Amino acid sequence: MKKGRVRGVLGCSLALGWAVFTGLNLPSSGFGFSAPQGSTATEAVPVDGEKGELRVPLAPAFSARQLTALPEENWITNGGTLFNQRYSPLSQISRSNVAGLKGVWEVHLESATQGRYRGEAQPLVYQGVIYVISAADDVLAIEVKSGRVIWKYEAHLDPEINTVCCVWTSRGVALGEGKVYVGQLDGRLVALDQGTGEPLWSIQVEKWQEGYTITSAPLYYNGLVITGISGGEFGIRGQITAYNAQNGQKVWRFYTVPGPGELGHETWPQDSEIWKKGAAPVWQTPAVDPSLGLLYFSTGNPGPDYHGGIRAGDNLFATSIVALEAETGKYRWHFQEVHHDLWDYDAPNPVVLFDLEIDGVMRKAAAQAGKTGWVYILDRITGEPLLGIEERPVPQEPRQKTSPTQPYPLGDAFVPQSIPEELGGGKLVNQGRIFTPFWDEEVLVRPGNRGGANWPPSSYDPSSHYLYVCASDTIRHFIVEADLTLPSLGERFRGGMFGSSDLQPENRGIVAAMDMSSNRLVWRQEWKEACYAGSVVTAGGLLFLGKKDGNFVALDSRNGATLWQFQTEAEVSGTATVFQQDGQEYIVVLSAGARVDGSGHGDSLWLFSLSGTLDPVDVTELTR
Repeated sequence: MKKGRVRGVLGCSLALGWAVFTGLNLPSSGFGFSAPQGSTATEAVPVDGEKGELRVPLAPAFSARQLTALPEENWITNGGTLFNQRYSPLSQISRSNVAGLKGVWEVHLESATQGRYRGEAQPLVYQGVIYVISAADDVLAIEVKSGRVIWKYEAHLDPEINTVCCVWTSRGVALGEGKVYVGQLDGRLVALDQGTGEPLWSIQVEKWQEGYTITSAPLYYNGLVITGISGGEFGIRGQITAYNAQNGQKVWRFYTVPGPGELGHETWPQDSEIWKKGAAPVWQTPAVDPSLGLLYFSTGNPGPDYHGGIRAGDNLFATSIVALEAETGKYRWHFQEVHHDLWDYDAPNPVVLFDLEIDGVMRKAAAQAGKTGWVYILDRITGEPLLGIEERPVPQEPRQKTSPTQPYPLGDAFVPQSIPEELGGGKLVNQGRIFTPFWDEEVLVRPGNRGGANWPPSSYDPSSHYLYVCASDTIRHFIVEADLTLPSLGERFRGGMFGSSDLQPENRGIVAAMDMSSNRLVWRQEWKEACYAGSVVTAGGLLFLGKKDGNFVALDSRNGATLWQFQTEAEVSGTATVFQQDGQEYIVVLSAGARVDGSGHGDSLWLFSLSGTLDPVDVTELTR
């Protein structure tokens, strides 16, 4: 059983001290933390004074060079680097010794303990301190060496927030210029003092009462803090915004649903203002190529989700990859993955950047794994397909104003895209294939709206050119809502319904490796339960990710074989972070699933190394 706040380094009954900063009530005195007797501070976390007060090292205004260097001692941005590869060059923990990996400590965040919360964050690490956010938007700074909580910021979210798409969550924070940047479910962007957790400034990006929330980690780059906005099911107009990192002043904003006179507005009906409810949210942290000065992100579905009859046209820039000038927010190019999306095939997986040799020429690539089950590989300078994407005719439903064609990437899909006839019992329309339209009678489609690659970040190994995707295989039925009216602010706006199928009522997990030089499937592992965690890949030949059953696993990156697993007690839906300190390689991951989706719930941050002493949690003992 778990006892106290920390298990491991300092014993089960360790009494922790922390400074707690709530909302925007600024404390009148300075911060101080007394280290417990018997603990030791590392050089990375200096100690001041006779009482052993910790002094947190402050991050600089990170340069482009720092933000693109492969992460070793520090992990300073959500994707590991600005390229979003989530790749670690460390190899101390390898295929040959990963079986000896154990827990160093387990820290309870004591936040987001209700069943509606799910911890999906990836921690950041800077000079001996871990920065992690809970699903309630509470942020903690934790010392690596001991697991001591140095400070804790409490967001105190309004419990009446009712415009969250699914579970209450956050996917991380940003770091730079001595601040920790937090996007909150109440639509605020907050900057905290990195040393104390004190709020320094707060900006209301948009109001949650109008359907807007923030679930993604912000991005710090070149003096800017950049954040997208969630809320695609609530009649919002999608956007991405950059703020001055020092004071929170808005620098630029790009609307992902263009208004009158803007490029792409012609892809929406010209006789209505449905575009104002056009959705296309930005669910994830963008990538940046400093050498090109471009910022890359992908967008969610158009609104309403399932009723295309009132939004004739391709509906730009929904379900698209978009490139902007990072300094100005000026449009440079886009590629739409699904025209006039009817199936909620939005693109919440982060865009990944890498360089690749094609036909003897080095090319700058951008890739995004979609809910469709395909990886879209583009030239990141121009947005043109690198390996070929064909527009092919698809079945039509005039009442849905369907697009006559859809993009088909050349290569393999990483999830099934049709239903076998013997499984469907002869009752299938178009064999349930991807892009099968529907209207007022239920139609089965595979993948369903919760299939393919959802928000859990993919990872990329630059040595093998493999992209690792966590995905789900789903079959769903769809039907439209006949009498559809425009919603009031903050009301759901889906225009139809979806549901599970008796053919396959539960989501099945897929972990796949895709070769980016050919867009071909290298290996695929199938799980009984949905895969719903981001991955990180290492030079040690390991792929780390979590499972719904509470196991944190290491797979052989060559073939997907399970080499190690560790039971944490709760669903591991966060993305792990890999770093080294004092010559030791560590892995830190959040274990905090949500009871509302049937997974094990918790609030633990686990640290692992080859010198750890903690064994897996014995779940049989816990259930007696």
